[in-house]
Amino acid sequence: MSPREIIAEAWAITIREPLLRRWQFTSSLLETLLSVKLIGYQLYFGYNYFFLGEAPGFFDVELLIIKAWPIWLSSTVIGLFILLVLTEFFLPHLCLGAIIGLGAKAHRKEPVKGGLVLGLYNFFPIFTIHEFLTLSSISTFITASSLTLRYVEGPLGRFSIIVMAILFVFSLLLKFLFAFAQESVVIQKMGIFQAIGRSFKLIVSHLGHIVFLLLLLFVISIRILINAMMIVLVPGVIIGLALILTTILPHSVSYGISGIVGLVLIVAASYFFAYLDAFKQTVWTITYMELSKEKDLDVIVHAGENI
Repeated sequence: MSPREIIAEAWAITIREPLLRRWQFTSSLLETLLSVKLIGYQLYFGYNYFFLGEAPGFFDVELLIIKAWPIWLSSTVIGLFILLVLTEFFLPHLCLGAIIGLGAKAHRKEPVKGGLVLGLYNFFPIFTIHEFLTLSSISTFITASSLTLRYVEGPLGRFSIIVMAILFVFSLLLKFLFAFAQESVVIQKMGIFQAIGRSFKLIVSHLGHIVFLLLLLFVISIRILINAMMIVLVPGVIIGLALILTTILPHSVSYGISGIVGLVLIVAASYFFAYLDAFKQTVWTITYMELSKEKDLDVIVHAGENI
């Protein structure tokens, strides 16, 4: 299939398969929630560090909650918060296994079902592959830089941030080379390192094809820009709305309204992202399946064939 045909097929599958979009919506919602929390924390720390000249502590937000609310309520909120963060961190990996598997089944004209089984059976290898790419996330890089800036002083702190920036760029390169690793795991049941090697080989062997596909998928860049704006704007909207409402309403009511508005914005953004992310992932799934049908460039004659 040509890149244009792959994109057309991926979009048709995305529109046609609601189960695929539901799994992607779950993943997008959890990833957006986690990113908003990480960036929200860093906005708070940055405001205290740069504008107030204070060195904020790591658990300042939790301590504020404990001081403001009764112990039973603050303990419940913090416990639910920790549970939600763990869910946001782990569950998207399970969702990705389901999304890849269901997209592959749809492309093969098979019944699109079994998402939970696909997610559970492929969770560990997908999670391990993603751990190699931890610093490729902008929110993770900002969080790590913020921690370094607050707790490592002097030349060592600046040097550490430079090293992290280099690792961030290197992780982005690895992310590109690992683009087909998850598909190898889910579709062909390869081991982790075998899948990484297979992805690297496909990318290098068909680099022109992949680059052309990326150019056609320019919408992904728009999505990343919108996502970055939403991740930064949502905490800003919540904090700004809370500050405005506290001038006319009790603090608890103001924070509650701000939280509800923020949650609505996150859900709406995640629903929009679900279509684009499902489409993007299905493009890579179909591309992997089509490229895998071709003979590897380093193979001239397969074992057992006549020369």
